[in-house]
Amino acid sequence: MALSGFRLMWMIVLFDLPVLTKKERKAATRFRNDLLDEGFEMSQFSVYMRFCSGKEQAETLTRRIEHCVPKTGKVHIVYLTDKQYENIVCFDGRKRELGRKNPGQLMLF
Repeated sequence: MALSGFRLMWMIVLFDLPVLTKKERKAATRFRNDLLDEGFEMSQFSVYMRFCSGKEQAETLTRRIEHCVPKTGKVHIVYLTDKQYENIVCFDGRKRELGRKNPGQLMLF
């Protein structure tokens, strides 16, 4: 199947985890590290994203993340096609950033 901007996807994981106790901080840190181990990169403090080859890979990652979610707090996963991602507008302070460069090719492991 040919690569298409409508098939390629971005997974965005947004979360709000409690960090009041030492146990909660440890669970939140473990969750962030699990996301990094799965190939996600930090976009903002509680926003991580990853490029996926398609919906099947995104669903597999979602099941893996489900096993890592701490017992308290909220976690949301959003899927965007690569075509939708192209339209994201970002600001750094009041300065508009240039559009993010999408990966040129799919990396297989």
